[in-house]
Amino acid sequence: MTGALLLALQIVAIDSLPVVSLAEALDRSARLDPNYVTALGRVQTAEWGRRAALVTFLVPAISLQTDWTRASEPFFNIGTGSLATTSVSARIDARIDLFTGGQKIFGYRQADALLDAARAGELAARFATALQTESDYYAVLAEEELTRTARARVARAQEQFEVARARVRTGAAVQTDSLQLSLEVSRALVTLLREESALRVARLQLGRRVGVTGPVAAAPLDTALAASLPFPLAEAVRRALAQGPEYRQARATERAAQAAFNGRKSAYLPRATLSAQSIAFDDRFFPEALKRNLLTVTVSLPLWDNGNREIALTQARANRDVARALRTDFERAAQRDVGAAYDAYETARAAAALATDAVVVARENFRIQQTRYRSGATTILDLLDAQVNLSDAETALVQARYVTRLALAALEAILGERLFNRNLE
Repeated sequence: MTGALLLALQIVAIDSLPVVSLAEALDRSARLDPNYVTALGRVQTAEWGRRAALVTFLVPAISLQTDWTRASEPFFNIGTGSLATTSVSARIDARIDLFTGGQKIFGYRQADALLDAARAGELAARFATALQTESDYYAVLAEEELTRTARARVARAQEQFEVARARVRTGAAVQTDSLQLSLEVSRALVTLLREESALRVARLQLGRRVGVTGPVAAAPLDTALAASLPFPLAEAVRRALAQGPEYRQARATERAAQAAFNGRKSAYLPRATLSAQSIAFDDRFFPEALKRNLLTVTVSLPLWDNGNREIALTQARANRDVARALRTDFERAAQRDVGAAYDAYETARAAAALATDAVVVARENFRIQQTRYRSGATTILDLLDAQVNLSDAETALVQARYVTRLALAALEAILGERLFNRNLE
C-alpha cells in the first residue's frame, strides 16, 4: 500500500510545461509589471516636459480662432462695411515672453531634474521587478530540488522499512524498529506532499510573473558556489551614492525642488511679452474683406495678488527643504543599507559553503549508521537521527544556495548595476 501511495505522489513530468530561462523571465516580467510600466510612463512624461520647457525659449505659443455668427435681423458687418445677417471672423495669435525674470531658465532646470528623477525611478523599478522575478524563479528551482530531496527521503525510509521488517522476521530486531520506520515513511510522505504543493504554487506564480496563464517551469541554473564580491564595502558604498537609483532620484528631486523655488521668486520681477495678431472679418468663409495685423509689447510688474504669490513661494520653499532632508537622510543611511546588503551576501555565501560540507558529513554519517544497523551494531533511533539529519542538511543546502542568489539581487538593486555576468541583461 505504501508503495502504491508513493507512486501516486510522483510529480507530473514537466515536459508538457512551458520552460523559461532567467533572462527570458526578467525581460517578460519587466514589460508586464504595473510598477515598471508606470515608471516608464513617468519617463515619457518627463521627456516631453523638458522638450516643452526648451521650446518656450524659441517658439511662441500660437493659437487659431474663428467665429461664425448669424443674427435674426441685419446688423453692421465691420468686414464688409454694410448690413448683413452673418458675420465671420478669423484670428491667429502668437505670443512669446521676452523676459520672465529667469522663470524659463528655472523651469527648464526643473524639467531636466524631473527627467533625471524619472529615469532613476525607472531604473529602481526595473531592479525591483527583477528582484521579484528572481525570487519567483528561484522559488521554482528551490521547490524542485526540495521535492527531489523529499522523494529521496521517502525512498530511504521505504528501503530502511523493508530492512527493518526483514530483521524483525528473523528475530534480529524488535517490532518497534519496523514501527519507527513506518512512522518515518509517513512523515516523509507528508513532507513530499507539502513540497509538491509548494512547487505547484511556485510554478503558477512564475507563470503569472511572465504573463502565462498556468504553471511555468524554470530552466535550471548552475549550482556552483557563489563568487566573492569584486570590491570591498567602501567601494560598494561609493558606487551606491554615485549611481544607485534611489540616491540619484533623491538628488534629482532636490534639484527640481530648488529650481521650482527659484522660479517662484521670479514672480517678483517685471515680465515683458511680445504678442502678434492677425484678424480678418467678412460675412463668409474664409474672411478676407477686412484684415488687420497687430503687434503688442506688454510689460507688467506684479505688486500684490492677495498673498497668492507669497503662499506659492512658501510652499516651494517647504518642498525644497523636504527634498533636501530626504536626500541627506538617504546619504546618511547609505553606509548602513549597503553594508547590510553586502554582509547579507557574504554571510549567505559562507552559509552555503557550510551547508555543502554539512551534506557531505550527513551522507557519510547516514551510510555508516545504515551499515551498522544492518549488522546489528546500532539502534534504530541512531539510524533515524542520521536519516533525518541528512534530509535536513540537503534542505538547508538548497535554501542557502538560493538565499545567496537573492542576497546578490538585493545588493544589485541598491547599487543599480549587475555585478556578475549571469546573462541577465
